[in-house]
Amino acid sequence: MQDAARLLMLINEAAEDITDADTAGDPALETAIGVVRTQVRLQKLDFWVRNPDYLANELLSDYENGDHDPVLLQLAGEILDSEEPELRRYPMLRYMFGAYEDLEDALAVLRQADLVVRRKKGRPGHVVQTNFFLLRAGRDTVKLIRTDYKELAWYSTRSALVVELAGGQGATQLKDRQYIQEEYLNTPYGVRIPPIAERARTRLTGLRTGLTGESE
Repeated sequence: MQDAARLLMLINEAAEDITDADTAGDPALETAIGVVRTQVRLQKLDFWVRNPDYLANELLSDYENGDHDPVLLQLAGEILDSEEPELRRYPMLRYMFGAYEDLEDALAVLRQADLVVRRKKGRPGHVVQTNFFLLRAGRDTVKLIRTDYKELAWYSTRSALVVELAGGQGATQLKDRQYIQEEYLNTPYGVRIPPIAERARTRLTGLRTGLTGESE
């Protein structure tokens, strides 16, 4: 159920607007209000939710490669200065297309409760794309969880940060971005991707030290 709640929160935050073409002739999508296009994109976003150390490290990269927005440094610090990378870490396996975890059980819970609908494009034996449609009841459930289950509401906050970090990048761009990390890239297929919390904390300390030096 926790996996289902996390995915529902993530789909709610990541869903983009749907078009008439998305729902035409499909009664199950009558109350659809958003869609996450491709399972690969969902998996890549989920990786950052499940691995706060990798998320913080990406915030530091955006800080260094951008205009040194202090908010990015602050957000990374809030993660790395806490035990979140250890307590919230939920590792994923490395496969051919990067981080992967079987989401079937969690998605089945969401589908059976009429919160999310999955639709595949292609033909039998050759699926080219899998989309996840958020139904109105799904968004209502997210609001309920935020109010009544504070321990799960964290997933909503983190999902929002992950989606903001990803911006408009597609699945392939996100996959390539995650492959930049050597620990991720060098993990053998079928093995869980290791943490980078200590490296990220060392990096954060270096950036903070640099700021201190500049102010002296």
